[in-house]
Amino acid sequence: MAIAGFLRRIVKNDAMKEDPVEIYGWRVFALAAASCFGGMLFGWDIGAIGGVLAMEATQKQFGYFDASKADKSNQDQNIVSTLQGGCFAACLITPYLTDRFGRRWCLIVTGIITTIGVVFQAASAEHGNLPLMYVGRFVAGLGVGAASMLTPLYVSECAPRAIRGGLTAFYQLFIVTGTMMAFWINYGSLLHITGKALYAVPLALQAVPAVFLSIGMFFCPESPRWCAKQDHWERTKEILVRLRGLPADHSYAQGELTEMATQLESERRLVGDATAITLLKEMWLIPGNRKRAILTVLLMICQQMAGVNAINYYAPQIFKNLGMKGTEPSLFATGVYGVVKVAACACFLTFVADSLGRRWSLIWTGFAQGLAMFVVGIYGRVNPPVEGKPIPPFGYVAITCIFLWTVFFQFGWGPCCWIVISEIPTARLRAMNVALGALTQWLFNFIIARTVLTMQLTMGYKGYGMFFMFGSFGFAMGTFVYFFIPETKGLSLEKMDELFGVTQLVKNIDEEPEARAGNIREQPVEKRQ
Repeated sequence: MAIAGFLRRIVKNDAMKEDPVEIYGWRVFALAAASCFGGMLFGWDIGAIGGVLAMEATQKQFGYFDASKADKSNQDQNIVSTLQGGCFAACLITPYLTDRFGRRWCLIVTGIITTIGVVFQAASAEHGNLPLMYVGRFVAGLGVGAASMLTPLYVSECAPRAIRGGLTAFYQLFIVTGTMMAFWINYGSLLHITGKALYAVPLALQAVPAVFLSIGMFFCPESPRWCAKQDHWERTKEILVRLRGLPADHSYAQGELTEMATQLESERRLVGDATAITLLKEMWLIPGNRKRAILTVLLMICQQMAGVNAINYYAPQIFKNLGMKGTEPSLFATGVYGVVKVAACACFLTFVADSLGRRWSLIWTGFAQGLAMFVVGIYGRVNPPVEGKPIPPFGYVAITCIFLWTVFFQFGWGPCCWIVISEIPTARLRAMNVALGALTQWLFNFIIARTVLTMQLTMGYKGYGMFFMFGSFGFAMGTFVYFFIPETKGLSLEKMDELFGVTQLVKNIDEEPEARAGNIREQPVEKRQ
């Protein structure tokens, strides 16, 4: 009850006022935390790899310390972007696997695959074996990419509607927490570790969230909406009443079951049992579904073109270009950057996600991000740092704007994109739609990871033109959301069809779904063996 009382003070939406307090129990928060270690996989890699590659000892171990600046940049980009290749490949096959085997077991296997990839990376660093590093990055990418699709999907399908945004934003919180921890591990390793362990330890510790993911998901239930989609209604009811902390005959639990049955039955009446090809046709030929798919793609393109992974992957190099001298100060600044990210994201999911909503969070932060990036670009254009001289006052303003930029990003485009793309699709297309978003995200993540250091060498002195480009995208993103993205806070997942105009699904069905839900209510819930 204490949890519910706290939530009702900070979450301002109609669903929070209407729904029973019992549904906000510890189980749903434990479930979200366990699954969101899938986000930490990505965050830990972001924080680890950039700092490791910035270390001179790493460059010497892999044999490119004496290469030209352009060749070093090219090598770093190759190593970083190999992970995105694995992520992209994972998003092509994960929709089928998760619809076939469920969200829970796919997340368990995801942690195992990532651990194998991390072992390869640590072994490559120990022996200076660059091909093994590429293999390890690609294998780890398979796990990271699968988790990027599975985690928001699983959480959104299990969360109560009033706090679905906040719980799905846990994914982003775990990303930035993993990034922050990896940043400080890199910094601590540089200060206190010598020899090959200097870079092998930060790489090996990427396995920590992978292990926690697999262990945590072993104790979590399957998604009730996935069970309903498989027509496992007894299992659906059992999981739902446990997650909600309600008796099986409670009106709220029965209403949620009825909504699931109604939506699933209406979808089947419209398109029947579908293969992957027919699901793709359904996604792109039905106007309401096509609109949601296009919005998903555009949101994830915008998220990446805001510049988030340019800074995340190459923060030490970027801080050096803004005037900081040496690896140690730049890694320290990167660690502070990580702390700011975590604090901002925690504030967002606690006070904003389900109160201000998704739409206005995306609008104002888009414009704020654009302004912050333009300040950094202007610094590089009119008053750039000079080698061997202290950072000018304008330089400190620019560095501050990098920190402000990440605050704005964590209040909008970081968590909100994942929230929106996981909650707007219809049930039968949810896995495919989230996979489409993840696929788009990893494609543009790859483009950014593969080109940032090149842009810093070619787009003006110290790459100031890159910041103008990211800033322009920020302004365009805010405008795009204002005109095209509706508000979804407080709506049940089953209400999204009405929001996007797919009302035919509801109008042309008879009373069979209600009868089915009634039959479910009359049957006792039996424990699974």
